[in-house]
Amino acid sequence: MQKNRYGLWRLSLLLCVTLCALGLAGCKNSTNGTDTAKYSIVCTTFPQYDWLREIIGENADCFSLTLLLDKGGDLHSYQPTAESIARISSADMFVYVGGESDTWVEDALKGAVNKDMRVVNLMDALGDNVREEELVEGMQCAVEEDESGETEYDEHIWLSLKNAVYLTIVLSDSVQELDAEHAQDYAANAAAYIESLNALDREYADAVKQSEKKTILFGDRFPFRYLTDDYGIHYYAAFAGCSTETDASFETVTFLSGKVDELGLHTILTIEESDQKIAEIIRENTHGKNQQIQTVNSLQSVTAKEIQDGFTYIKAMQDNLEVLKNALN
Repeated sequence: MQKNRYGLWRLSLLLCVTLCALGLAGCKNSTNGTDTAKYSIVCTTFPQYDWLREIIGENADCFSLTLLLDKGGDLHSYQPTAESIARISSADMFVYVGGESDTWVEDALKGAVNKDMRVVNLMDALGDNVREEELVEGMQCAVEEDESGETEYDEHIWLSLKNAVYLTIVLSDSVQELDAEHAQDYAANAAAYIESLNALDREYADAVKQSEKKTILFGDRFPFRYLTDDYGIHYYAAFAGCSTETDASFETVTFLSGKVDELGLHTILTIEESDQKIAEIIRENTHGKNQQIQTVNSLQSVTAKEIQDGFTYIKAMQDNLEVLKNALN
């Protein structure tokens, strides 16, 4: 009798260990001895990719998460490769910004192999919170309209922490639908991440409220309209955010140099990958000629190496806040 009980105990233990092993395997399937992720998600830009990493969290093994723009390229000039199109075609979920730079997406989706793919257009998700490209005083070249006469919208939606909160919810909902088994995990991860985003949002608001100045100036393109609108910051810039211009006119440089002097600004800003030549010319045409030139990261040129080294959306926005504090004081 005792032997039978011991045998039953061993059998129960074996079943328990087996079930636990299966549970730890989570979403993974074994094919010819090789583990492959159960779900595939393809993203065009880094911010959405990083938000999804936070949402997926401890269930990362369940997913093959691909970032298309991981070589430092710019969203506005990106052209997908045949390999990228193939990845999108078979994905369970595809996430893209949805602006003028993503006109290639429609053709890519026409030939999708996975007809049940979840497609998330972030600008569509934001709806009325998407803003038109803006022309401010002194900015070179007006906001252009295409041949159909349609207004061009600002694609840099990720540079608003408030947008990041809303879009994290949208992406979390989609991931929960994709993998309902772990839905509670994704909801909890999203909630924790949103707390971090909201805390940083409050830091930005407090910093601007306490700052001496309320205006910043870019000797560069200006993709930060969503951020400045969030906190009531005024701005001047050489070009609009989606502009392809690279050379500033005499009139633009003269105007911006005059604004630096008029407003007593001691910082001229640029975005990542800038050669800073326009900012330097603006500085040389001011009275003091001693302004700092600092870089704000618009998260448009993140590389796979940076991601491997621990680069995150929150870290980039924290670093941007420190530059902003300096520019406003």
